[in-house]
Amino acid sequence: MREILKNYSGIILLLAGIVIGSFIGIFFPGSVVYLKPLGDIFLNLLFVSVVPLVFFAVANSISAVEKQGKFGRILISMIFTFLLFIIIAALFTIAAVYFFPTEATGMNAKEILENPADTKSWGDRIVSFFTVGEFTQLFSRQNMLALLIFAFLTGTAVRKAGAAGENFKKFLSSGYEVMKALLLLVMKAAPIGLGAYFAYQVATIGPQLFGFYAKPLGLYYVAGTVYFLVFFSIYAFVAMGKSGVQKFWKNNIYPSLTAISTCSSFATMPANLQAAAKIGVPDSIANIVIPIGSTLHKNGSSMSSIIKIYVAFLIIGKDFFEPSNLLLALGITIFVSIVAGGIPNGGYIGEMLMISVYQLPVEAIPAVMIIGTLVDPLATVLNSTGDTVASMFVTKISREKFIQT
Repeated sequence: MREILKNYSGIILLLAGIVIGSFIGIFFPGSVVYLKPLGDIFLNLLFVSVVPLVFFAVANSISAVEKQGKFGRILISMIFTFLLFIIIAALFTIAAVYFFPTEATGMNAKEILENPADTKSWGDRIVSFFTVGEFTQLFSRQNMLALLIFAFLTGTAVRKAGAAGENFKKFLSSGYEVMKALLLLVMKAAPIGLGAYFAYQVATIGPQLFGFYAKPLGLYYVAGTVYFLVFFSIYAFVAMGKSGVQKFWKNNIYPSLTAISTCSSFATMPANLQAAAKIGVPDSIANIVIPIGSTLHKNGSSMSSIIKIYVAFLIIGKDFFEPSNLLLALGITIFVSIVAGGIPNGGYIGEMLMISVYQLPVEAIPAVMIIGTLVDPLATVLNSTGDTVASMFVTKISREKFIQT
């Protein structure tokens, strides 16, 4: 019994914090305004710790890969895995809405969801996705893709520098270890911080789940749960067999609870890295796949993109299942799943892209944005924990060996 408590104490404390937070959010919603600052403080500490961890983890892993062929194999395997999982998630959701059609009856198209207008041109948006104008802007969670690219190039440059870059290589390795230790310290406050944040989520978003959006939301949550349990198990089985399925689910509890509480793939990254290490994924793969995956690999966003497009077509009375509409939906979904940032409510750009591509009326915007907000908890679980199983899959297809744990 003592051994069980020792091994699962972190999960038990986190679960207790979430349960207590849920009860507070349900029965004492007026008190959440006083609890939310505790959650915000914890998340802010987590974010400022994770940003440098991402840089050091990616740059260190790439600089430490000894053989060029091995590095290329890992990279190609990662890209293939990300695209495969995103497309499978989208196709599964299309099948779900086809066999279990729903209705958008009662949705109020005149509802207004405040969201600042984006006046940037598409050229400016593309530039801002991949780069920033100042070095200091790199270390912001709002510029994660630019940071990942910079870390990737830094690690590659260290490899190219050879012996002259050995000291910098040691700095990257040391920085990675220090940032891991810092995150462990910050995560000790997780039960309190996430419990407070979860109380706020339940009190503010929870009641909306029973409104006009119940049917499409119900479809998403059922389909998402099935995908989570069935497809992630299949991916883990392909990677490591039966032991892989057991190891994945045993170590996926803490990351899943973190994802539900924070609605942020970014905030879940430390828990994913710890889970991957316990599963036996080599650091050289986990430290590349999981940080990059937090921005470029999103199963949940793939599924929510299909649901939002489907609901928009229901509202305007058009056929979603027309082949040209389905192909466009897949294209938009792949783009959204890759571009949308690993931060809460990061899918608004994709929603505006959807409205633009399909030339939908402005009345559809509030509905898809509200749905995007309400599916965020489960979408984040799928987005973030999908990175862990993706790292297992990449290890398998890149012919690397799992570490015995």
